[in-house]
Amino acid sequence: MAVVATAARPQTMEALARRATMLRDSLQRSQGNTEGMVTILGSFDHRLSALEAAMRPTQVRTHAIRMAHENIDKTIRAADGILSQFDLARRAEAAVLKGPHEDLESYLEAIDLLKGIVRFFSSNKNFKSSEGVLNHVNNLLAKSALKIEEEFKQLMSTYSKPIEPDRLFDCLPKSLLPTKNDSDTDRGNAGYAEHPSKSLETAIYRTPTLIPPRILPLMNDIAQQLVQAGNQHSCYKIYRDSRGSALESSLRKLGVEKLNKEDVQKMQWEALEAKIGNWIQFMRIVVKLLLAGERKICDQIFDGVNFNKDQCFSELTTNSVVTLLSFGEAVAKSKRSPEKLFVLLDMYEVMRELQPEIEVIFEGKSCSEMREASLGLTKRLAQTAQETFADFEEAVEKDASKTIVYDGTVHPLTSYVINYVKFLFDYQSTLKLLFQEFETGSETESQLTVVTMRIMQALQNNLDGKSKLYKDPALTYVFLMNNIHYMVRSVRRSEAKDILGDDWIQRHRRIVQQNANQYKRVAWAKILQTLSVQGAGSTGSSAASDLSSSGASRAMIKERFKSFNMQFEELHAKQSQWIVPDQELRESLRLAVAEVLLPAYRSFVKRFGNLVENGRNPHKYVRYSPEMVEQLLGEFFEGQQ
Repeated sequence: MAVVATAARPQTMEALARRATMLRDSLQRSQGNTEGMVTILGSFDHRLSALEAAMRPTQVRTHAIRMAHENIDKTIRAADGILSQFDLARRAEAAVLKGPHEDLESYLEAIDLLKGIVRFFSSNKNFKSSEGVLNHVNNLLAKSALKIEEEFKQLMSTYSKPIEPDRLFDCLPKSLLPTKNDSDTDRGNAGYAEHPSKSLETAIYRTPTLIPPRILPLMNDIAQQLVQAGNQHSCYKIYRDSRGSALESSLRKLGVEKLNKEDVQKMQWEALEAKIGNWIQFMRIVVKLLLAGERKICDQIFDGVNFNKDQCFSELTTNSVVTLLSFGEAVAKSKRSPEKLFVLLDMYEVMRELQPEIEVIFEGKSCSEMREASLGLTKRLAQTAQETFADFEEAVEKDASKTIVYDGTVHPLTSYVINYVKFLFDYQSTLKLLFQEFETGSETESQLTVVTMRIMQALQNNLDGKSKLYKDPALTYVFLMNNIHYMVRSVRRSEAKDILGDDWIQRHRRIVQQNANQYKRVAWAKILQTLSVQGAGSTGSSAASDLSSSGASRAMIKERFKSFNMQFEELHAKQSQWIVPDQELRESLRLAVAEVLLPAYRSFVKRFGNLVENGRNPHKYVRYSPEMVEQLLGEFFEGQQ
């Protein structure tokens, strides 16, 4: 193994030597190549410098040419821009000269193009032709302003027609639609109509279309053009006059009249009541439909326009609003009377209902007069209603009519006042607002109680006075009993019960009973005295023995029977014509009379009847059996002739 290793070592060294020789030769060649390359590069750099020096004039000329080309391109682009403006001007001019009637949108676009051309040349006044172009385009814009003004006037005329009443009624809630019975004013004995439904708070109104929606954007564009062209006064006047005239015509078609205090004062109550009912309907229609619609289109047409639209809206609606409110003012200022209270409350209600919408419709400083006029009418109606309240109480207290109800039934004044009071309670919420208007400082519910009690007491005082007109005291008490019972029964069956309370009812029921007792005492005391056993015979002995021993006593019994017959017939003749209208009270009163009269009569007939029946003409004395008397009592208070 050692021999092999020794033999291999010389061979390895030889191989390494060969490799070293080859590496040295390679490095020598590489160095030669490098030196040759350096020589070549040095030679190339020298030649490049010479070439650059030779090319420098050519580079300068090339840069100049490139800059010239750039300037030419800029000039061409500028020329193209100017030419395009001229082209736009020609197209816009053709549209302007053609007019807006056939294609308004294209006409408005042409105006915008002309304005763009003005802006272009105004910002590039160094163009030689800019002044001439600007003059030409401005002349076109001036012509277009006149034509667009005419077009605005034409459009406003075309789309400012009055609205027919039927179209307005179609926009009302069903609860407010006119019916065939609207002319009927059956308000009970006191003459008042049913109070409007409180469901109006949730009623839905549909604003009518005054101008087609597709036209509104075009009108907005035209308004913009007119104002920008400095023609805002013309725009203002055209819009105000067109829409104002249409609104006034719509009101006339609806039936709205301008009436003053004298006109109202001359009217008969039925005619005035009908006109007030119409006015309340008109107020809702005009405010919720017409004025709301006018405000909507005014806001849309002048949206974004530098224009006092509130002032314009105020002026176009003034005549219509003044016409509408003038009737309310006339009613509020006319002579007060009790029957006007409820229509005044109706008018006050509708003004309170509409006031928030009026505040919105007439927003802004320019419309403040309309808001104040509406609020002023509301306050005047409240004041007049309150004064009418006071007048009514005084009128009830001092009613001096000498009308006598000869049958003792309920007096017309009583039914009038009670219906009046009952109807007040349909207006409780309104009366609460009414009392708040004047800040009385007390609870509105207690105020209503106080007012109601005062009216009822005034009525009672007046009835006391009227009762003294009767010559027959018994009829006086029947009259008071009937009327106070009517008051009590009416209160028990109405909301007045909650206001006046059980104490009032019980107290007046006792008054009814007291008058019934007084009637029995006054009307029947004398006839009952006739049937009294005392004095008819000697005490402690039978009537037969008394009368057999005394001719005077028998004659007295005959006289008693004759007196009873005469008195009863007289009472029947009179009191069967008297009336107690309430069936329950009538039966109660008959029973009360029967309970004292029949036992006394039966007893008298039983004790003394046989004594006169055995003599001549017995029927001359015992003319009525107890059963007949009872039957005839059933005819009392029926009003029989």
